[in-house]
Amino acid sequence: MAAEVVMPKLGMAMKEGTVSTWNKKVGDSVSKGDMIASINSEKIEMEIEAPQDGVILDILVQEDVGVPPGTIICYVGNPNEQLTEQNSSANELQAPKNEVAAAISLEEPPANAASSKKSKETVRISPIARKIAESENINIETIQGTGPKGRITKADVEKVLAEGASESSPQTVERDNPAINKETLPVAGMRKVIAGRMHNSLLNSAQLTINMKADVTDLLSLQREIKEVIQQRHSVKISLTDFIARAVVLSLQEHKQMNSAYIDNEIQLYNHVHLGMAVALENGLVVPVVQHAEKMSLVELAAEIKTRAADARQGQLSTDRMQGSTFTITNLGAYGVEYFTPVLNPPETGILGVGATEDVPMYKGDDLQRRNVLPLSLTFDHRVLDGAPAANFLGTIKQYLEQPILLLL
Repeated sequence: MAAEVVMPKLGMAMKEGTVSTWNKKVGDSVSKGDMIASINSEKIEMEIEAPQDGVILDILVQEDVGVPPGTIICYVGNPNEQLTEQNSSANELQAPKNEVAAAISLEEPPANAASSKKSKETVRISPIARKIAESENINIETIQGTGPKGRITKADVEKVLAEGASESSPQTVERDNPAINKETLPVAGMRKVIAGRMHNSLLNSAQLTINMKADVTDLLSLQREIKEVIQQRHSVKISLTDFIARAVVLSLQEHKQMNSAYIDNEIQLYNHVHLGMAVALENGLVVPVVQHAEKMSLVELAAEIKTRAADARQGQLSTDRMQGSTFTITNLGAYGVEYFTPVLNPPETGILGVGATEDVPMYKGDDLQRRNVLPLSLTFDHRVLDGAPAANFLGTIKQYLEQPILLLL
């Protein structure tokens, strides 16, 4: 029996997905697990696999066409299998386009209208890029596409906007009008999703940030001692972030109120820890989620964090790996940032910001020593808990980081 291949839902906010490239055509043989197409949404791009052995019986959604999640994009079945009902669905999908074409043909077009229309329809461009180009009055025929098979992407249109290469804005006007002589970037795609989520987060919660520093001198020493052994035995490179993640997981188990969410005027406490680890991408930020981190050892947690981060950077992070987080960690230490104010990832109660480790002189008893200090910034929802319990939670993280042997137990 023929199997339906549908457009997956790549995120809670996803309203439309686009087929970027078909790797197979109708009649091609496929095996279960073969990559048959690439699809993308505003936030991520991923490969679609064949659900079973067989052939591609029909393709219902062409490249660069956006459709809602759940829409059937193709069928995989046995050779010569008949698809009577499916073919009618395909005709329904194409009907609006045909109706528009018929309506246009009733009017008498200008002499060059046919050639112009044909030229624009043959330009390979993503729906998002087309929408931006139309809103900014940019002639898509002048844009050089850098996507698959020369497809014009959102980034290509944004580059044209940044360079001020719109045909409707002559250089003389730009030079004489200071208001035009500026760079404007549209808020679209992943940036638009992030902007909306962060704005709603601040509007719909009572956020407060507290800071604390942890002496991680002994922790860094332990890391140097065990990293080679762990890498040889488990093929995992242990980083400072992995130790911090482990400390957070253990602390969340001791402070249940922080491992929670404020939903519909109720505080929902979780027994499991689904840890979100923010990953910066070229065009935005995603938060891969390590499910049931409370059941993992330090080595297992480190391996999962690295796998999720790699999948995110390669655009291969599945939807279920970006949902359900109960607490998030974001690290700006690599950028030299010390303390900062992270914004909650709703509906979570807390998010931990990690800064750059700094060498400082510090007294240990009567001795002045060179120590490594790690800045920590905790943002929490004041509707769920007050400053004292939040400080206790952050203090527990500090305790684990300053007594790193506890992280190995």
